[in-house]
Amino acid sequence: MPWPRLLGDSAVADMHEENKAAANGCGKIRSGAQNGAALLALMEKTGYSMVQQNGQRKFGGPPPGWEGPPPPRGCEVFVGKIPRDMYEDELVPVFERAGKIYELRLMMEFSGENRGYAFVMYTTKEEAQLAIKILNNYEIRPGKFIGVCVSLDNCRLFIGAIPKDKKKEEILNEMKKVTEGVVDVIVYPNATDKTKNRGFAFVEYESHRAAAMARRRLIPGTFQPWGHTIQVDWADPEKVVDEETMQRVKVLYVRNLMISTTEDKIKAEFNKFKPGVVERVKKLRDYAFVHFFHREDAVAAMSIMNGKCIDGASIEVTLAKPVNKESSWKQHFNGQISPGSENLLGFPDKEDGAQKSLGKPASLAVRLNGQHSPGPPEVERSTYPIFPGIKLTPISMYSLKLSHFSSAVMHLDYFCHKNSWAPPEYCLYSTTSQDGKILLVYKVLISSIADDSQSYFMPEKLCTTVEDAKELAAQFTLLHLANCTPYLV
Repeated sequence: MPWPRLLGDSAVADMHEENKAAANGCGKIRSGAQNGAALLALMEKTGYSMVQQNGQRKFGGPPPGWEGPPPPRGCEVFVGKIPRDMYEDELVPVFERAGKIYELRLMMEFSGENRGYAFVMYTTKEEAQLAIKILNNYEIRPGKFIGVCVSLDNCRLFIGAIPKDKKKEEILNEMKKVTEGVVDVIVYPNATDKTKNRGFAFVEYESHRAAAMARRRLIPGTFQPWGHTIQVDWADPEKVVDEETMQRVKVLYVRNLMISTTEDKIKAEFNKFKPGVVERVKKLRDYAFVHFFHREDAVAAMSIMNGKCIDGASIEVTLAKPVNKESSWKQHFNGQISPGSENLLGFPDKEDGAQKSLGKPASLAVRLNGQHSPGPPEVERSTYPIFPGIKLTPISMYSLKLSHFSSAVMHLDYFCHKNSWAPPEYCLYSTTSQDGKILLVYKVLISSIADDSQSYFMPEKLCTTVEDAKELAAQFTLLHLANCTPYLV
């Protein structure tokens, strides 16, 4: 591993000698020497150091005169879509508008250009939130808009293909044998047989670095616990909801219920400690959302009911996290079907440095809610060459993340699998228009939620192609599920 190097006059200039001259927003061209001079001027003005190591250049960390530990979790933001010929001398003044920068890490190519993204850590969480508020979609150069969102160190791994008869203690001991820094293992009981697990677990590590090292150690084929080839990937980061919003939540999320447990039974159990406090209950398979009239009753019920048994199942109770309306299916149904999209081209993992691009939703030019819905805007996609000798590992599509799927049909299939529902069934129907065209519509059936919920979904629009009809039906179904499930975990 190369030693980090402090940038001096010659080092800064040399770093950019091989960089191709590029036009900036004003149409000017900066040479490598000019880039070096600009960075030196920035360091002299601010007193910050600059170090380059392992494909990233670090400005500060800590800043001059800093005493004590680094800022806490939640103080860092991710910045995407940075022009490749833009460097710290332009970025720092922009991001200083939100507050004091503790550290700015710009990802670099060997050529000297940046890789299009960076991480900026502030000294407080409030400054990081302000940066997101004022700089997301900020026009940093004419026609060039950056994306800014919260960046959290992911300390959790997803482990799939685990034998379903293994208990939490067995999985924890096995992970501790081969990886370091294990803090906890999260295992969920099977929806139909509580004595078994669901075939996967989440392993929590003491730091992002410990989790990254464990991920490399557990690469399929190199480690086979209990004689099984396991699947390993980063767990989806927990949803971050600001404290002010959480203080208004009066809905509880209840998991690990028996499938046979009814909404009436749940309501009765949660009303026991104080009659009449529950407004309504919405149950889906083996979990439910319990809505209260008043927040203080929800908080009290959470404390009392967490760990209690209902119909023989020990339940887990937490405050539900409200869905971010800007990134839900509801918000994007008219024209832009991409749940979780933050208008960034990708969200790279800090340790791996590989960009995980968002897929492009399938174009669907139909009328929804009386409005024409053009195809969504183009989203950047990348392909990579398969080099001779590269190792390809079989993988289940269900071990991937939502960002790997570009169509609503795939999203719905993934959603059903994650909720332990049966795969959606598509039934095709047709009619003939006045001008003789064959028009098509799909009805979607999800048999697993046929208890007291609607189990089939059919849009009120007809399409001229099978592909569009199926995509529209999946979109409609996802929208309905979002409407009847206002809180997600």
